[in-house]
Amino acid sequence: MTRVIRRVHLRAVLAGGLIVLSAASLALPAAPAAAAVGTEYYPISGVGSTWSANALQQWIRNVWNNYRWKVVYNDAGSSAGRQLFGQQGGGYDFAVSEIPYQLKNSDSVDPRPARKFAYMPIVAGGTSFMYNLVIAGKRVTNLRLSGQNVAKIFTGVITRWNDPAIAADNPKLSLPAIPIIPVVRSDGSGTSAQFSTWMRSQYPSIWSAFCVKANRGANCGITSNYPTPPSSNFIAQSGSNGVAGYVAQPQYVGAIAYVEYSYALNARFPVVKLLNKAGYYTEPTAPNVAVALLGAKINQNAASPDYLTQDLTGVYTNADPRTYPLSSYSYMIIPTALEYGFTENKGKTLAAFANYFLCEGQQQAQVLGYSPLPINLAQAGLQQVLKIPGGDPSAVDIKKCNNPTFSADGTNKLAKTAPMPQACDKEGATQCLTGTGGAANVATSSNSGGSTAGAVSSGSGGGGGGVSAGGTSSLGAGQNGAVGSDGSAAASNGALLPATVAGVPQMLPVAATPAWLSSLEIAVVAAIALGLIFLPPALSHRPARGVSPPRAKPARRRTPRAPRTRALPVLSNGQSAEADGA
Repeated sequence: MTRVIRRVHLRAVLAGGLIVLSAASLALPAAPAAAAVGTEYYPISGVGSTWSANALQQWIRNVWNNYRWKVVYNDAGSSAGRQLFGQQGGGYDFAVSEIPYQLKNSDSVDPRPARKFAYMPIVAGGTSFMYNLVIAGKRVTNLRLSGQNVAKIFTGVITRWNDPAIAADNPKLSLPAIPIIPVVRSDGSGTSAQFSTWMRSQYPSIWSAFCVKANRGANCGITSNYPTPPSSNFIAQSGSNGVAGYVAQPQYVGAIAYVEYSYALNARFPVVKLLNKAGYYTEPTAPNVAVALLGAKINQNAASPDYLTQDLTGVYTNADPRTYPLSSYSYMIIPTALEYGFTENKGKTLAAFANYFLCEGQQQAQVLGYSPLPINLAQAGLQQVLKIPGGDPSAVDIKKCNNPTFSADGTNKLAKTAPMPQACDKEGATQCLTGTGGAANVATSSNSGGSTAGAVSSGSGGGGGGVSAGGTSSLGAGQNGAVGSDGSAAASNGALLPATVAGVPQMLPVAATPAWLSSLEIAVVAAIALGLIFLPPALSHRPARGVSPPRAKPARRRTPRAPRTRALPVLSNGQSAEADGA
């Protein structure tokens, strides 16, 4: 009877093990030989523009928190982005730039890569002029400049803040007789390209003369690498963080830089109100940018390699009083073929990410210091999303696109509701005293008196991107912003910090480990563990081959007789051998 019970126990254990393994196989999908095509959200990485970086980093944070889509972005600059995207083995799945490859009238060749790609607009915004100016110990927050004076400042023609031409723009300010410190980009930059495009278009003689002075020749054209003349007062810094960080330091009173509006907001510094063709001084708010870009000419030829790129001449000359003249779009360069390490699973993530920021992500554009895309560009952008291999076409639907500019009649809601400028912003003897940009709540006193700057006390550089006692800005050149564990930028005050200037991109695996693998391993290990627990005791009583066990006689009475037994051979382990019973 004991052996019968043991045999039943052994069979039960084996059956139990099979049940565990069967349950594991039923509960988990079968392991595929390779990653499923376009069915998993694989990590992706991008590189390029610092102009767009603050918006991108916020969107990256959003999709990670909401959907666990892993996107990493390296804001190395537009020039680096275009180059690395087209480089075999470069490791990037998309790039972001303010200008296309082979820009007309450019000073560099910048050839199109062999890699197949398309352009897709991602966000609009204004290139602002963030400055650090003090009169009698008080920060100036309402500076106004004509386009010509801006061009002369950044070409070294106007070198002091009390220049009569600047004074004419600012009738209510007694400007200090201190040097102007133009802060420009040292790296290849789409912001520099946009700025030089504007100067070359609107002030060609000023720009050409500067090119000669900078040893670039009379026809240096549009440039991503800003010229710095020898023995000049120009300061070159890397990235948008670098130029904004330099201006924000209290010891650099007199500095002025060109940078996307978002960076001035983060640093809580003012920006210049720029004179437009209607004779009003405006700043690059989201509504003013939206109005200005109504004058943009977009390449609508879908067969063109430059489809959806922009001609901004009509923006510069837009006669609407609300226009901010230096408004533009930024572009994502997306892959359209499975090459250069791009897979369908990466395409699934990239297409979903693009669908998100073209629609829902635009809701945050204004608060981040940008302007949301209008419906025509959002719609065209969604059509470009369909070109990404591995994307889900069913997810692309303009009717479900929650873009804040959309209206029932198809016009740009933001542009339609943009407020008119104040009367005191009109060119002439009046001047508004209200602050601008990141210092909108800090008014400037009329005729702030004196012609000396005075030192600014340590720490007066202001909030997000504030200045430490040692005079080093948290946005300073060469310093990286905090990065969250998900790869997105993070700030101690809860706001999104500007992306790092020259951060090393996070290395991503070529193919992420499928989600089912770890669960399967756990189930198999559990089954093996159960076997190790229950099988050894049973096997220790397993009968030896060739030895027949005694058979019990059938019971004829209520109390059966004990079965006859005989001695069994003793094994080396000291236990009796039992036969198979076969």
